[in-house]
Amino acid sequence: MAGRCKTLGSRAAKKATSRSSKASLQFPVGHIARFLKAGKYAKRVGAGALVYLVVVLEYLTAEGFGNVARDNKKTRIVPRHIHLALRNDEELSKLLGDFMIANGAVMPNIHNLLLPKR
Repeated sequence: MAGRCKTLGSRAAKKATSRSSKASLQFPVGHIARFLKAGKYAKRVGAGALVYLVVVLEYLTAEGFGNVARDNKKTRIVPRHIHLALRNDEELSKLLGDFMIANGAVMPNIHNLLLPKR
């Protein structure tokens, strides 16, 4: 064929890049996308919305819940750590104040009358 470039068929196939690696995230964008689409939350889900949601989830996990787990010298986040993080943060406590976390227990508190007198 006249005028065609000879290198057309010999181009190397590009390696697939995940959306998580494009946005330099640890959480999987593809999994969250699949769960949102399967959950029928909306008829259509935009690509930017998925990445934004994953960024928010990753931030909450790393900054909020991860710090509490690190304070308790644990590497795994359990419901107790989520409960402590939610109750200690002013904005999250206001937003999710009336939520109950399963296996979250209660906030550590000793009433002043029960403390020994000095």
